[in-house]
Amino acid sequence: MAPTDTTPAPTRLRRERTGWYFYDWANSAFATTVITVFLGPFLTSITKQAAGCAVDADDCTARVHPLGIAVAAGSYFPYLVSLSVLLTVVILPVMGALADRAPRKKPLLAGTAFIASAATIAMAFVTGDRYLLGGALFLIANISGGASIVVYNSFLPQLAGPDERDAVSSRGWAIGYLGGGLLLLLNLVAVQTLSRDGDPQRTLDLARWCIVSAGVWWAGFTLIPLAWLREHPGADAGHPGANVLTDGFRQLGRTLRGLRAYPLTLYFLLAYLIYNDGVQTIIALASQFGTEELHLEQSTLIVTILIVQFLAFGGALLLGFLAARIGARKTVLLSLALWLGVVLAAFWLPAGAPLPFMLLGAAIGLVLGGTQALSRSLFSQLIPTGREGEYYGFYEISDKGTSWLGPLAFGLVFQLTNSYRVGIVSLVVFFIVGAVLLALVPMRRAITDAGNTPPRLL
Repeated sequence: MAPTDTTPAPTRLRRERTGWYFYDWANSAFATTVITVFLGPFLTSITKQAAGCAVDADDCTARVHPLGIAVAAGSYFPYLVSLSVLLTVVILPVMGALADRAPRKKPLLAGTAFIASAATIAMAFVTGDRYLLGGALFLIANISGGASIVVYNSFLPQLAGPDERDAVSSRGWAIGYLGGGLLLLLNLVAVQTLSRDGDPQRTLDLARWCIVSAGVWWAGFTLIPLAWLREHPGADAGHPGANVLTDGFRQLGRTLRGLRAYPLTLYFLLAYLIYNDGVQTIIALASQFGTEELHLEQSTLIVTILIVQFLAFGGALLLGFLAARIGARKTVLLSLALWLGVVLAAFWLPAGAPLPFMLLGAAIGLVLGGTQALSRSLFSQLIPTGREGEYYGFYEISDKGTSWLGPLAFGLVFQLTNSYRVGIVSLVVFFIVGAVLLALVPMRRAITDAGNTPPRLL
């Protein structure tokens, strides 16, 4: 007979929520240290070496030829980000369907998280001109990490009711930014202490080990949610004789067909994928923009991202507080207007001037966490009960540093114009179109159509 958990329900729920928050703490190290700061410049430098340029060459126009395709060294990383998202279009929704049908979700969370962290740690072997190895490891880490977040997000509706989800989601994002910022601070100290002027190769080596540290952090702190979360199987989980993998693919097909029954949920998802594509493009390519276009030092970029991280901790809580007063959708729309201002301001940033770049980072920090946290909680209201994993599989296609249209547009514009500033301007359309689509969604009706109870404020 299985042992009975006699812990009082409120205490058990607090413990579960804390464990759930800690997975944001664990995986945010990858989004912050790897994608936002180090990987873009690091992999671009490795690619330049493979193209025959010096590590610190600012005007390298040479091409590399992965799979026989001519690619500008500066476009390799943006194209890689786009490729990873194209692959997740199939993989993440299937993972969501698996999460809903598996009798135990935690092994799925463990497997995907540890594969992603192992691929990140393996970046230690990306040396010399091994840009293809670096690209392959990034694809594995990004896709498997995205799959783990699909499983992680599917716990949210079981951990919070309709009126609590904005606050719980905001706390999760806030704690994630705090954890990602802490590791980045440690890496900043390491880079500042160990780097040497006039030695770009040493800087490249330090970046590599900072990336590895994120993988170790991710794996270590994932043990906390695995210990504290309880299993929350979906309504279709654990049928006798069921094959979880094949049933997951079948359920994905049923979900795609069933989306027609929830057109407003699909409409919200479209709006989110568009505006969040712009957000994730800025996160993923800000470091490359700072080094290649503005010619800023790596230490300046890290300090700026630290500002973003720690202000995002407060910003997520602040916008969560605002959402409790005016509603989550109005708060998200306000944040998108601020994002539009950020993109326009980025175009005019002067080269070689750290202070304006840091001030822009502060503005990003204030809106970043709230935009993401409130979008996640809004979407949770639009999911039919028992289908959380499947729907979050589609949602996660554009989250945690992954997007495809934005980096694709950015990479194409750079290849045509050799200007990162023009690439930044191309992101304006994502925020405008996404905000317009979001404003047109009748949220209260969308929630009731999905069979859920709307919160007091929207």
